[in-house]
Amino acid sequence: MRFYRLASSIKLLNCNKVQLLAISVRNLSATTRTTDENAPSPPPPPITGAVNNDQNNNKKSQQRALHIAVIGVPNVGKSTFINNIINHKVCPTSAKVHTTRKANTAILTSGQTQLVFYDTPGLVTQREIRKHHLEQSFKSAYRHAIQHADIIAVMQDASNSWTRKELHPTVLDTLKAYAQLPSFLILNKIDALKSKRVLLDLIKTLTNDTLHKSKKTATPSETPQLITKGLPLNQRETNWSHFNDVFLVSSLTGSGLQELQDYLIAAAKQRSWRFAANVYTDESPESLIVESVRARLLDYLPQEIPYNLKCELEYYNVDKHVVYTSVLVQCPTPRIERLICGESNGKLRQITERVTSDLVEMFGQAVSLTISTMSGGKKRP
Repeated sequence: MRFYRLASSIKLLNCNKVQLLAISVRNLSATTRTTDENAPSPPPPPITGAVNNDQNNNKKSQQRALHIAVIGVPNVGKSTFINNIINHKVCPTSAKVHTTRKANTAILTSGQTQLVFYDTPGLVTQREIRKHHLEQSFKSAYRHAIQHADIIAVMQDASNSWTRKELHPTVLDTLKAYAQLPSFLILNKIDALKSKRVLLDLIKTLTNDTLHKSKKTATPSETPQLITKGLPLNQRETNWSHFNDVFLVSSLTGSGLQELQDYLIAAAKQRSWRFAANVYTDESPESLIVESVRARLLDYLPQEIPYNLKCELEYYNVDKHVVYTSVLVQCPTPRIERLICGESNGKLRQITERVTSDLVEMFGQAVSLTISTMSGGKKRP
């Protein structure tokens, strides 16, 4: 098992030897894209002869790809991680849990290699689905993503002292159910830790100390037997002994993301790409707009209120490189509608400005956004 400690990091070599590394941090500033770059690639010109056909076949034979399912409990930073590793904002983010409601696809193409990331909803229980008014498909979304993946990335929040020492039971159940797939662990938010020594103990705990052990790698047929042996029935499992690698990153600052990207590119398989080289997501612009509004409502509204709101697109058009769009927010009561709008519509203007900024970064062009509210069948301008 290899272990990577990134950006002023520690790398473990031969059990207990420690060596300091100095690794540069990747620049995370999102680059501005043009409309043409975000649009799907135009169809290739018609093939007029055997030379062109051979060239196309040769290009496809050199293509490599890897599909990665990123899983973890809510709010560990999966969407922020994906946005920053592909250096393009395609997954809506907020400070509250359950911002991601379905599996989103994000694509990074580098040279001849295409990495396809599946951003999955946080793993939840049935009680959480009822509490946050989540769709029943919420629980199956991550399974669908894993079924299309070559490898599983398990993300853990290293800054949360209450939960960081144990893998959640739903995460472990998922790893067992798909034990035939390789997996690796990502310890995120390391920038929030005051003592970096905590990370070494975390790695030993979460991997069952397999980082230091020289063991035979299990084949897919052997793995299920290894998983189910040796634990008393009354002892709850909290770790996973079959991670191939462990990475320590900060999605917010960018520490470790370049090294992880290099690792995934090296693990890519020879196959044709699913997406054009200048495509970053398979989501439609209309869907991205609605999800961006919903994500900012989560940030600006207290407690459970934003989970009771319904957002729908009213209008979308692109004219002269400007996106014109309107979103309607349906509120369950007039009181909640007033809370969203604020005094003299002040809060609604703040939300609109923040979403507009998100969309400008996402689309790389000017955006004119209007958000309106409605309760009791009456629309408020």
